[in-house]
Amino acid sequence: MELTAKQKKQQLKLKTARRDQYKRYTRSTGGNVLYTLFLLIFGLYSVLPMIYMVVTSFKPLDELLVFPPRFFVIRPTPANYQILPSLLDNLSVPFSRYLFNSLFISIVTTVLHVLVASMAAFILAKTNIKFKNVIFAVVQFSLLYNAYTLEVPRYIIYSSLHMIDTYWIYILPAIPSSMGVFLMKQFMDANVPDPLIEAARIDGAGTMRTFWQIVMPIVKDGWLTLTLFEFIGLWSITPTGTIFSESLKTLPYAAANIVQGGLTRAGASMAVSCIMMIPPILVYLVSQRSVTQTMSSAGIK
Repeated sequence: MELTAKQKKQQLKLKTARRDQYKRYTRSTGGNVLYTLFLLIFGLYSVLPMIYMVVTSFKPLDELLVFPPRFFVIRPTPANYQILPSLLDNLSVPFSRYLFNSLFISIVTTVLHVLVASMAAFILAKTNIKFKNVIFAVVQFSLLYNAYTLEVPRYIIYSSLHMIDTYWIYILPAIPSSMGVFLMKQFMDANVPDPLIEAARIDGAGTMRTFWQIVMPIVKDGWLTLTLFEFIGLWSITPTGTIFSESLKTLPYAAANIVQGGLTRAGASMAVSCIMMIPPILVYLVSQRSVTQTMSSAGIK
């Protein structure tokens, strides 16, 4: 049966309406170029301080003293890096000792911090212990306290436990973390289904086996993000009234001694800052893919 001209026109309108309904609107080539340029400009602007630090670390002394100061280096030189050993050799303990202290404290404490936070979050999220809601409320409430308001009572506790001027003053206070427990619990609630835990128990898996072989691989993004945050904080830690032995002080303390040399050591201070920046960047490169997913899952902006 042949369609009339009116029916053909109606069918054509119907097909056009359906095509417009499912049409995907995309940016033009010019829009993509402008969008890319916008992100590139603001991305470069955000890393300008880092670029300036690296550039300044290669400036000779005469370019450091020039006025008005220049952003880029005219005659780059590695002298600021070469002079670091002689500057650090004048310290009362070897540079290797400061480096060992920072690496030991950062690595050991980060591992313990992530482990304890993950275990506590697992108990609060996936077990039926009594008063777990009350305990988690206390954890959330503790996030409201500023660390500076607790300095005096914490110092009294440290002194009573004879932790002053020992490695424990770095390690023990950093192991418990309200923020770490909160982040990991929120991530487990969002990504670890309860039926999976029940299935593991039915199959005979104990609590520790369930935690290590089932939960931890699923929440890998969460504990990698926590590792990044904790390592960065510990790598930059300096003794504040609790460490008096020079052999227990960290690399940031040695770097601060170089910075105190004034403008003539500006290049050396930038050089040591560049060196100290390397470990956090390496940790970030390993865990960068996990940060965004963890923040969205935990509800943190």
